[in-house]
Amino acid sequence: MHVGVDASSWDNERGFGRFTRSLVAALAARDTGFRYTLVFDRTPERPVPEGVATTVAGASRTMAAAASGKGARAGADMISMSRAASRLGADLFFFPASYAFYPMLSRVPKLVCIHDTIPERFPDLIFPTRRNFRLWQAKTWLATRQARRILTVSEASARDISRILHVPRARIDVTTEGADASFRPQTDPAATAKARARHGIAPEDRVLLYIGGFNRHKNVLALIEAMPAILAAHPAARLVIVGRVTGERFWDNVDDLKEGASRDARASDRITFTGEITDAEMACLLGGAEALVFPSLWEGFGLPALEAMSCGTPVLASDRGSLPEIVGDAGLLFDPADRAALTRTAIRLLSDPALSAELGARALVRARSFGWDRAAELAEASFRRTVGRA
Repeated sequence: MHVGVDASSWDNERGFGRFTRSLVAALAARDTGFRYTLVFDRTPERPVPEGVATTVAGASRTMAAAASGKGARAGADMISMSRAASRLGADLFFFPASYAFYPMLSRVPKLVCIHDTIPERFPDLIFPTRRNFRLWQAKTWLATRQARRILTVSEASARDISRILHVPRARIDVTTEGADASFRPQTDPAATAKARARHGIAPEDRVLLYIGGFNRHKNVLALIEAMPAILAAHPAARLVIVGRVTGERFWDNVDDLKEGASRDARASDRITFTGEITDAEMACLLGGAEALVFPSLWEGFGLPALEAMSCGTPVLASDRGSLPEIVGDAGLLFDPADRAALTRTAIRLLSDPALSAELGARALVRARSFGWDRAAELAEASFRRTVGRA
């Protein structure tokens, strides 16, 4: 089967780009009768797996550049992408991320991956204007109508897509995600110490780590505002926040976060913003952390939680969306709308070394339930259903 794949999010460093690259690499590595052609908007900067064909539509603006809350893809670019995709003569066309969807004037069966319904749940937190939200709604409506089937990344998202977007559950398939091989238990204390020192983390600091974006629904400000109370109970606690802090792409509240980190003098010198770092360095920080804290109001999957579990690091996570499904018994859950609950959960973990060790052991076991090869296997099954070969 020849599968065309929209690759306009390929160079995006955020979740959709990572999902697309990792899934395509896993698909390409399988000898199961599929071949793939990636359709790029512009010549990719990141490498493409061996044996995967490519074509470049020549759009004037990359999807990554158009991905801010105020951004939008130009109509001419969507036409260029659509024409390039339609010319492939593929048996199936796959969109790994619905946010990059463009209409196709072709009868080729289409499979669209909708990762979550966060924009529909929290439009005021995701979009800077009502017009942006209306454009998103129109695109999502068209994607669900053009797609023969919908793919998603968790059972929680499948339920949401059915209930909120009114897609029959029988038309929805579920795959999974995986952690990069960099995320594993750390066996080099010197590398961990070096990574901590690079970001001003002292040997005695007890690190609570946040990894991810800074969209408002990520609820990072609540974590920052919980720090004074956490520090009152555990003065050695340090919050380390990992992620892009330039304010570029996706509508975020980085300025609010930095202001919140500076508002309380006691907490401000116990909060570190690392900016973007490599996976290897992130794994070192996870390996030396007490826990990953994930206070998001909603997630479709929650890859940082899996990355932490793959390192044997406990997870303190919101009890909303997919996170209970992903974390299972490898962490502690709290109500993200209740700052006191977040604080109590962090203090409980920091106060109980036996609990921390138990959760770390469970995390490693839990992480084995996920992986990109499994994701590829499930995606292939969805490909077959989409073209009627299941």
